[in-house]
Amino acid sequence: MGRDTLRLQFGEPELTRLRAAASVAEPLAVDELSSREVHARLAEVEVLITSWGCPPLDEGVLAAAPRLRAVLHAAGSVRGHVDARVFDRGILVTTAASANAEPVAQYTVAAVLWAFKKVPFLAQDARQYREDLAYRDRWGELSGHDRTVVIVGFSRIGRRVVALLRMLHEGPILVVDPFTDPAEVSAAGAELVDLAEALPRADVLSLHAPSLPETRHMIGEAELAELRPGTTLINTARGALVDTSALERACASGRLDAILDVTDPEPLPANSPLYDLPNVLLTPHVAGSQGAETRRMTGAALTELERYAAGLPPLCPITRQSLAVQA
Repeated sequence: MGRDTLRLQFGEPELTRLRAAASVAEPLAVDELSSREVHARLAEVEVLITSWGCPPLDEGVLAAAPRLRAVLHAAGSVRGHVDARVFDRGILVTTAASANAEPVAQYTVAAVLWAFKKVPFLAQDARQYREDLAYRDRWGELSGHDRTVVIVGFSRIGRRVVALLRMLHEGPILVVDPFTDPAEVSAAGAELVDLAEALPRADVLSLHAPSLPETRHMIGEAELAELRPGTTLINTARGALVDTSALERACASGRLDAILDVTDPEPLPANSPLYDLPNVLLTPHVAGSQGAETRRMTGAALTELERYAAGLPPLCPITRQSLAVQA
């Protein structure tokens, strides 16, 4: 992992726990896997704990690590450094994505509740109109009562969003996910529908699907046209899920609103109209774990290490099959 990531994610409590669970030599951490010195260390390594900044585990790395049996990721997606070659070797791969789901879900639920009352957009209007409170009337009914929330992707984050919303929101919650079990969605207090049925019913549309070739621009011109005027699109997943040009036009017309923590491209070019639209809130990819929140993911990886050392099955394994449909 990168050196800044090491300092961020591993304080003394985490390092103490690491050393209690495993035999740790020096250097404790590296940010490259190609040098002769690192290859000498890799020859002894049975477990790698990885995070942001980990290089790909390519043929050269795997050849240098004949004893490698587990890659425990102290962050979310492993796509940047794990591929079929790792699974061909029978190496265990785990992720701390479940720990990262919590702050993203909290951000999303806050965004949903604010979207009901158009809070981000009213806040921008307040700077312009000041004492003239009539500006609030232009946003329609500022209420969450009986509003319909659509969750696209019953992923780790999507499931947590539904659970939190169900405690706070009495209105309908619809889930769009062709790979999930209808009984699980129903048990969570939501209704499983397809995208075509969900879009015209949405007051808030929140995206939690992985970025795959099949999901690129899954929300495009046609899908945005199916949303009712005043619907708020929330994206905390991946920017590529949305056709940015189509969203710019829909928001510029005033027909749709948006709360975007991720965009495509990221960051947006300086001339994007989304920066200046009063019905768009942009945040710089902060929904996921930040600062001390990342220690929760470190803890998840260390739990996997302790279970591995004890001969117990992993809690959050990644398989060749699951990697194909995960973020």
